[in-house]
Amino acid sequence: MRVKAVVSYKGTNYFGYQKQVDKITVQGVIEEKLSQVLNTEISIYASGRTDAGVHALGQVFHFDVNKEIDLGKLRYSLNKMLPNDIHIISLEYVDEDFHARFSLKDKNYIYKIIFKEKFPFEDELVYCCPFPTDVELFKKALLKFVGKHNFMDFTSKEEDEDMFVREVTDISFSNEGDVMIISITGDGFMRYMIRMMVGSALAIAMGKEKLEYIDEHLDSKKDRNIVSYKAPAQGLYLNRVEY
Repeated sequence: MRVKAVVSYKGTNYFGYQKQVDKITVQGVIEEKLSQVLNTEISIYASGRTDAGVHALGQVFHFDVNKEIDLGKLRYSLNKMLPNDIHIISLEYVDEDFHARFSLKDKNYIYKIIFKEKFPFEDELVYCCPFPTDVELFKKALLKFVGKHNFMDFTSKEEDEDMFVREVTDISFSNEGDVMIISITGDGFMRYMIRMMVGSALAIAMGKEKLEYIDEHLDSKKDRNIVSYKAPAQGLYLNRVEY
């Protein structure tokens, strides 16, 4: 029987989501505790990886069990065993053809940024940008990414993997006090893609590049030339996954 799980985590203390040898990861911790609770080896499959230091409000993964179990009790037991920076939000049975990665429709990420010097209580959860920044130009630059584009210059993804075309369906902005929240929705995002998008827009807003910098790299017909800018990990959150 297949179980769909929604989990939130603070990524500060982990080397990303995906399991790695001799490194503490979100997947590794969840699999270890889940296997202990169910007294059998369990593998989980997520909607995608998040990098070291990146957080999640609504990451989704699935796993299989060979008999029906009380998911309410499982969630309670699992959360008791997991560290405080990982929390299982929900567990539910789904059809066997459901796949956390391949069944998804789109993903929404948010990036939190505050335009001031570092503040100790925000440092791990928000990017504190102390440099003079034209906020309206920053927004204008980011909105250039809306649509279906070749993002080969905005990811560290290897050349020999799948094509670099992705569709960003929406980018919007809101504020919570001094914190700007950038919401980015699309059909899929490659490694460092959002951080390179935000980093490039910041470079333009700080006067390091012209607005045309994005035009030169987005849908480029030239040889691949990965952009030089990448926003810090701590401001990025996987917000939700839609199916």
